[in-house]
Amino acid sequence: MAETPLQMTERLYGKVQRRKHAANKWSKAYEGDRPLLFTSPEFSTQTGGLFDEFSDNWCATVPDATVERLMPIAFRLEDGTVDQVAGRAWRRSECDVEIGLALLEALITGRSYALVWNNSDGVEITFQNASSAIVEYVPGRRRLRKAGLMTWRDWDTEFAALFTPDMVYRWQRPTREGGAWTGRTAGLSRGEPSHLPNPLKVVPLVELPNRSRLHGKPRSEIATVLPLQDAVNTLWAHLMTASDGLALPARAVLGMDRPVREIVDPESGEVVGEEDLPLDRFRSDRLLWLESQGASIAEFSAADLDNYLRVIEVAVQHIAAQTRTPPSYLAGQLVNVSPDGVAASEAGLVAKVTERQRHFGSALREIMRLEALAQGEAGRAEALALGSVIWRDPQFRSDAQYSDALVKLKSIGVPDEALWERIPGVTPDEIERWKDMRTDAAGAILGGNVAELFGPKPDQVEDVPADELPGAA
Repeated sequence: MAETPLQMTERLYGKVQRRKHAANKWSKAYEGDRPLLFTSPEFSTQTGGLFDEFSDNWCATVPDATVERLMPIAFRLEDGTVDQVAGRAWRRSECDVEIGLALLEALITGRSYALVWNNSDGVEITFQNASSAIVEYVPGRRRLRKAGLMTWRDWDTEFAALFTPDMVYRWQRPTREGGAWTGRTAGLSRGEPSHLPNPLKVVPLVELPNRSRLHGKPRSEIATVLPLQDAVNTLWAHLMTASDGLALPARAVLGMDRPVREIVDPESGEVVGEEDLPLDRFRSDRLLWLESQGASIAEFSAADLDNYLRVIEVAVQHIAAQTRTPPSYLAGQLVNVSPDGVAASEAGLVAKVTERQRHFGSALREIMRLEALAQGEAGRAEALALGSVIWRDPQFRSDAQYSDALVKLKSIGVPDEALWERIPGVTPDEIERWKDMRTDAAGAILGGNVAELFGPKPDQVEDVPADELPGAA
């Protein structure tokens, strides 16, 4: 028997809830919220909750180093031209800002989502996290979306929207009582149906997966880092505990009884016993005296804490190697290094980002294809599906390096427009403005108005007789 829309909603909602645990785990790790692991019960008993708020957080550095180089700037159509309409729609929904958050969320939790829908104000693109959305695919078709579910809460009511190629089913339920899903009524105008046809004829929810495999779920960028992160935190805890008690030399008195004081009965005034004197006063006042014959002083050297630091450095190096993060991001040491050396150290990260551009670019093309469909432009949608995403160069270079590279490319005949696209941060709008400025300059030259290229012309002065000039006798 075929699954009803309500049954599909409940099933997909259950999958979203089961994914929340993993998503919260990676999100907390990114924020540095990790318990202290790999310690003995004795150590935990001695320190208690002393290190509960401590974390030497590398789980944030690794995804941050990747996402700061993932910057889409334009969309190219099948014929190679830049789609200006898609660029305006992208900025209208503030995707130039939101995409950084969506890609970071995908790197942290393994996936994020984008919804394309035609509201009363026009087509809007919004991004969702892995704890509030899910996409289901047709069995055996990894790219063909069967359905999508998005959930959200508003005070004491939980809402859900189930997207299928034919219909959009809108549900609600009270959160306090944990009631069943019913057709949505809250927030809808009178007479508006709870469920409505899907004008796009395709699921408008798109998944942005990170490190997806042919068989297996997308993976968090932090999965490799977390075990070493826990080990580093534990090593720091041991180092700081050792530094608190063993970083300074310790003295010991040998051959002498521990100092004591008499206990006097307040009523009779007689000595009824004795008790050990606390040694804290002697430590703070640095007082020491020897009265017993044969007493001597011994000293224990301070502990060598460099062993802890060396192990921590090795662990950080493993994080750098396994995640292809440049050592300069983790160690923070980059002094007197040549540009070629910097490029070599970042080669792994650049290769990783280029790979992510290819996978995320497929999802971004699908998002903009849906945007074109929502606008009723089927031809442009097809051209976007066969086009490409223009990304910012993932290799960070100095201005001198870029200039030198562009001059060399110009010398072999590469057009100016292609060179301008290679300049970091240059948008298609700026390139169009530069083209107009070049056209104006060419027109001024052909028109004989060369002075216009260098500024406004001086005012024309009529010929005046010499005897009428100012200062003439």
